Amino acid sequence: MKQPKGSSIRDRIREFRRVRAGDLQHHPRNWRIHSADQRRVFRGLLAEVGYADALLVRELANGTLQIIDGHMRAETTPNALVPVLVLDVDESEAEKILLTHDPLAGMATTAGDQLESLLRTVTTENGAVQSLFDSLTAEPLGEELAADRVEVGIPESYQVVVECANEAEQQVVYERLRKGGYACRLLTL
Repeated sequence: MKQPKGSSIRDRIREFRRVRAGDLQHHPRNWRIHSADQRRVFRGLLAEVGYADALLVRELANGTLQIIDGHMRAETTPNALVPVLVLDVDESEAEKILLTHDPLAGMATTAGDQLESLLRTVTTENGAVQSLFDSLTAEPLGEELAADRVEVGIPESYQVVVECANEAEQQVVYERLRKGGYACRLLTL
């Protein structure tokens, strides 16, 4: 697809394919971990709706397709033909997408009235999906409710963090400061 004249945004989607999920190579630097609850909800949505999103992949030099986004989907349905968007990205661009795709989506805030309207009209027969719906009402409902929030004052506090080579040195510094009359806490990171 050609970009409009003067546009500098590149379309990195090279093609759409349907590929057996088990034939896709997982990205070795995937950092997302999917809980058992998330997997149950996903299986419930697959049963009620089916696939409604494409996996993001890139083609490696040997012709295999490497997942950038969609690892849980591929793991859940390894024998299914799944929709994939083959991106024209190099390794560093793939890693940038891998690092930012889910967190960027997570930055969205909630429009409470639209959420409440959806929750009143959308139904499910799946307990895991219903639990997800129920959890949505427990989350903060976006900027329109910000005015209702009570501002909590936090008193100023001045602290010093001292890095120590080991636990023994930490104990010596702690004792010296306590003897000097300072209120201290031990902290190990």
